[in-house]
Amino acid sequence: MSRGQWPVAGLDEAGRGPLAGPVVAAAVVLDPARIPSGLDDSKRLTHPQREELFHEILGSALGIAMASVCAEGIDRSDIRKASLEAMRRALCGLPLAPKLALADGRDVPPGLPCPGEALVKGDQRSQSIAAASIVAKVVRDRMMTGCGRTDARYGFEVHMGYATARHRAAITAHGAVARWHRISFAPFRNGAEDAAAVAEKEQFL
Repeated sequence: MSRGQWPVAGLDEAGRGPLAGPVVAAAVVLDPARIPSGLDDSKRLTHPQREELFHEILGSALGIAMASVCAEGIDRSDIRKASLEAMRRALCGLPLAPKLALADGRDVPPGLPCPGEALVKGDQRSQSIAAASIVAKVVRDRMMTGCGRTDARYGFEVHMGYATARHRAAITAHGAVARWHRISFAPFRNGAEDAAAVAEKEQFL
């Protein structure tokens, strides 16, 4: 703001590491007069804290947008490119045009409609990025909880698609789920063709 770059949007994503589900990004433009108290890296907050802040952000921010890239989209490129693309889409979906985007991590998403800066550990350094991290995390968790209700075999609502012992055991027992599991990730990639075949079969069961 002191440099005349306002509005400023924070960008962050959730879901780079899981074996299943989309990577979800959020873009948030906070109202400087109504910044929620307690904003932080979503991973350092409890589930109740994230939920409470999520509603506060939705009720006070000047602009919020979310976007995702599905598991198939991740497999077609890679998780880094998919994460950056999700952040770009989220920024483009804002209801106002930011003058600057602050992105968590080491990379500025390509193709932004405004200048961008990358901040390592940005969700601990920027309130705008912290707000985006919370929104992205809550939205993705809700999406994975929905997957868990659709197919109870994998426990998505518990581990959110991460490589827990329960999730790996379910994959061993039932194989991959078409369009949900990231076939390019371990433990699939060493036998990607077999896993893809199982995934294709699963969609008809």
